Amino acid sequence: MTWLVTGGAGYIGAHVVHAMVAAGERVVVLDDLSTGDAGRLDGLPAVPLVVGSVRDRGLVRRVLREHGVRGVVHVAGKKQVAESVADPLTYYAENVAGLVALLEGCRAKGVTRFVFSSSAAVYGTPDVDPVPEDAPCRPLSPYGRTKLAGEWLLRDCAAAWGLAATSLRYFNVAGAAHPRLGDTGAANLVPLVFAALDAGHPPVVLGDDHATPDGTGVRDYVHVADVAAAHLAAARALTAGSPGGTYNVGRGVGCSVRDVLRVVAEVTGADTTPTVAGRRPGDPASVVAAVGHARRELGFTARRDLHDMVGSAWTAWRRLSADAVRG
Repeated sequence: MTWLVTGGAGYIGAHVVHAMVAAGERVVVLDDLSTGDAGRLDGLPAVPLVVGSVRDRGLVRRVLREHGVRGVVHVAGKKQVAESVADPLTYYAENVAGLVALLEGCRAKGVTRFVFSSSAAVYGTPDVDPVPEDAPCRPLSPYGRTKLAGEWLLRDCAAAWGLAATSLRYFNVAGAAHPRLGDTGAANLVPLVFAALDAGHPPVVLGDDHATPDGTGVRDYVHVADVAAAHLAAARALTAGSPGGTYNVGRGVGCSVRDVLRVVAEVTGADTTPTVAGRRPGDPASVVAAVGHARRELGFTARRDLHDMVGSAWTAWRRLSADAVRG
């Protein structure tokens, strides 16, 4: 069968595409390239890239029909918390209305398998650690709310017309499976630290007065290659007849901001002594995934540690910098 991967030229989506192709799955990519890079698909000549938006109903139906798509892995969407607060209309248009348009196409063309890239942002500030999938969802941003709305929509479609849907709530993604697949985002901790070092500035820590061992926020960091493996596991479970479900994607291991800075220093040899700023209102002290559900039902376990993440991210970052210089 053929899978449509939306956002498949983006940072996470491209890793999903590479993992699925390596496992023998047939894939077609739909990406508007607003944040994606077609170069991430180099070396995959059998993977068609259709440039366009999931909000384009006619295009979605044509892609589903012409490529014989039987399942969708939906990675496309807007993903920055601060941006969502400043521009909620765009986030609801892209993340919710876009999902509606995509699902309309799926229903019309008989596509009944759907993997949805959700987020741990749906939990907001959880009062349990680690966080299980049945913890209350109280998202703090429009971004988190659009992801939760997407999960609700999928459940309603499953009840209405037999969609088998899986939502993957992944935590803090980092690393690169290959130097050409690195994270160029401006909102994630590891590339933010690299950018500060390149500029000759100390990295910034937002708050060192949390109720954690070193005072900085603790998060569950997961390698992007493991996130891709989780998508593959979810897709194959649906192919095997699973009705779907909701799963955390993390390591179940908490690392503080100072832990990340220490590993960056070890990998790069740079001084990562930070400047401390005030913490953001509502920032939880610790958010770590409970990971047993995905292990039991999908057979998925994250395998790579923080050193793997930072080391691979640094290699990709240096390649990106070298490419920019060659220009």
